[in-house]
Amino acid sequence: MTSPSSSPRGERAGRPGAQWGTVLRATGEHVIPDDAPTPHANRRTRRAARRRKK
Repeated sequence: MTSPSSSPRGERAGRPGAQWGTVLRATGEHVIPDDAPTPHANRRTRRAARRRKK
């Protein structure tokens, strides 16, 4: 039976052809002007709020 090694292992080399691709994506935030009408909650939000009240 062998005991664990006291020397840490290094990182494994990556696969050939594998790349670390960076993709920039929008965060989904939108600028809403101050004079815009107040948005209405969608059906899912309204139903969740109603369930919470009970």
